[in-house]
Amino acid sequence: MDTPNIQKTSLNENHKKRGAKMVSFAGWEMPIQYTQLKEEHHAVRTSVGLFDVSHMGEIRFKGSEALNSLQWLTTNDVAKLESGQAQYSLLPNDRGGLVDDIIVYCLEKNQDYLVCVNAANKDKDFAWMTKHNRGAQVTDESSQWGQIAIQGPKAHDLLKAVFNESFDAVKNFSVLHRKFTNHQGKPVDVIIATTGYTGERGAEVFVPWNETESLWDLLLEKGQPMGAQPIGLGARDTLRTEMKYSLYGHEINDELNPYAAGLGWAIKPDAKDFIGKAAILKGKEAGLKKKLVGLRMVDKGIPREMYTLHSKDGIQTGWITSGTHSPTLDAPIGIGYVDVKDAELGNEIFVDIRGRKVKAQVCKTPFIQK
Repeated sequence: MDTPNIQKTSLNENHKKRGAKMVSFAGWEMPIQYTQLKEEHHAVRTSVGLFDVSHMGEIRFKGSEALNSLQWLTTNDVAKLESGQAQYSLLPNDRGGLVDDIIVYCLEKNQDYLVCVNAANKDKDFAWMTKHNRGAQVTDESSQWGQIAIQGPKAHDLLKAVFNESFDAVKNFSVLHRKFTNHQGKPVDVIIATTGYTGERGAEVFVPWNETESLWDLLLEKGQPMGAQPIGLGARDTLRTEMKYSLYGHEINDELNPYAAGLGWAIKPDAKDFIGKAAILKGKEAGLKKKLVGLRMVDKGIPREMYTLHSKDGIQTGWITSGTHSPTLDAPIGIGYVDVKDAELGNEIFVDIRGRKVKAQVCKTPFIQK
């Protein structure tokens, strides 16, 4: 039965025809898996997988004040972007936490930028950006764009098969304007960005909403010899957890200082001023109390979100933000915040799993080296 007011991507019926198990996610009906999570996860790590990420939000900044506005709104240095480059960044609030984490795509330097935001935060982000805008033309274009992520070692082979050119020399976080031929034989303009959320090579393609299915079917057809298959949200989460990529609402939120999450590389306080700069720096300079770490289980058990973490002497030191059984390692892993004194590599931490203290160890991240 349909849930009232739930949103659907243009691939909704296509997913169902392909046997996807659908769930409600961030106000959208999305595929969580098509076959088995482990199989889909391994497909991305060994060949190529396709993700429908059309639920993500797209907000456009245009005009002579586009750069000035984004510099004020974000933590990273947007001025460094040339046309055809992208950048991971953060959208800070005025209290030292984050409204969201984002990717900024520079379509035309100083004049035209596309910002990809998390689906659950789209309306909040747009309201925040509009409120603190410094003269740019800001438009919510989310309803105009579908988005397909192509991820895996054979992703570039699939891109070549569809777009008739090699992408091997294209650097990560590049942005390209290209065309593909749709079901009716007509050329369709798309934006290809060599970004992703899995740790694998690949791209995310922004495609006009009503042409998304044409591109999706074409990718699956051309990708058949490479073992390409559609991938659900379940494997998307295990893939990003193996890489220790932050997910909003888990590792980052409107309260946590982004330096504690290890995101200082995306904060450029020496380059510019931005919203919440003083609050974020004050938290860092006062000495961060928590640090985000990776955990490998020593004893049996899977660390799940919000399970509490305890030091050797039994004192609660933090909590799990994300945890799963890693298909690549065939072992349970977790990400969590602990007191800085407990964050050293090799340190023993105990996870409270339903009243049982289970031993884990602080380990190097990402959990797998790519």
